[in-house]
Amino acid sequence: MRERLFLDANVLFTATISPEGVSRRILEFAGADACELLTSSFAFEETLRNIRARYPAHLAELRTVAGQIGFVPEAGEALVALSAKHLPPKDAPILAAALGANATVLVTGDRRHFGALFGKTLNRTVTVLPPRDALERLLRQ
Repeated sequence: MRERLFLDANVLFTATISPEGVSRRILEFAGADACELLTSSFAFEETLRNIRARYPAHLAELRTVAGQIGFVPEAGEALVALSAKHLPPKDAPILAAALGANATVLVTGDRRHFGALFGKTLNRTVTVLPPRDALERLLRQ
């Protein structure tokens, strides 16, 4: 089965500013058609705000990164409410969008809020992984 990876804002951010990093390596797998990369407008807008504020010279690179990713609709209220049982309200839309998109993996570097979910599969569909573990999963395919 082809992996469907939902990328959190921090993964998009890191892939944009660090061309040699783990997050960028995940993008290479999508370029080789080994997986499908997804995100939401919510996650992308957060990335865009952070790039504009901290690394405005990388805006063109963010557009390149965005061109490799499919955008999924925001999740409905029921999925956001379900996700809020596991996460702070600010992060619930990320998990909800991954669930709604039928992603197989939610890739996030946010250890503070998502760390307790790392390695767990929610709703029997989405496994939450940090970037390095997601990359290792792709390498095992």
